[in-house]
Amino acid sequence: MRAIVGPTDPIHFDNPEGNPIFDGLPNEAYDSVLDFGCGCGRLARQMLQQHPRPARYLGIDLHPALVKWCKQNLTPVAPEFEFRHHDVRYEAWNPGDDKPEIAPFPVEDASRSLVIAYSVFTHLTQEHAEYYLDEVARSLRPGGFLESTWFLFDKALFPMMQDFQNALYINDRDPSNAAIFDRGWLVEQAHERGLTVVAATAPVVRGFHWQIRMTPSGEGAESVELPADEAPVDTGGTRAAVVAPDLDRS
Repeated sequence: MRAIVGPTDPIHFDNPEGNPIFDGLPNEAYDSVLDFGCGCGRLARQMLQQHPRPARYLGIDLHPALVKWCKQNLTPVAPEFEFRHHDVRYEAWNPGDDKPEIAPFPVEDASRSLVIAYSVFTHLTQEHAEYYLDEVARSLRPGGFLESTWFLFDKALFPMMQDFQNALYINDRDPSNAAIFDRGWLVEQAHERGLTVVAATAPVVRGFHWQIRMTPSGEGAESVELPADEAPVDTGGTRAAVVAPDLDRS
């Protein structure tokens, strides 16, 4: 199960010091958490050990076996941690021609203080990414936060792309293998949904996982520009250790 979600080292699943898993968030951000793409509970396990511990947590994932494991092993020790199957079609893990390709979050409007989407938007088509950004904007309460990861590129370097094309895909048979989005498109999409990018951390490997924090626009939401990606280019070793697990969705 750990290989499916990415890192396998136990250090990425535990939090013995009990520190909040995201730097710079106020304690109240953990009041009501939605973990979109919770996998086998990697972040849930860390939040179970952190102080403050979320008052409410809902993890959703399209992989039924991972959700089942979380229900059987995490909810019994923390009843406030709930897990639900996000029953959308993905042939490798959740096949079925009768299943929808996308589905709304099972939460009320403006009900979540924190939405997490780690290694999720990196596997969505442009159309699906836009849909789920809508869902993020709908779900966040004023002052809430989105913590997300993305693969980003600069569309200006690809003059053959048309205005409506803002994503690159590495797999012609399964676009969800990995999706890379235009930097400018992401900022624009956030703005159109009333979201502001308030923190952006460039990747340690060029072109890999960006960490992007957003919050509903309004008083106190100070936007930041995405920094230049000046990380070293991967020469192979990092690809095997870091990229391969993320591409295990193929």
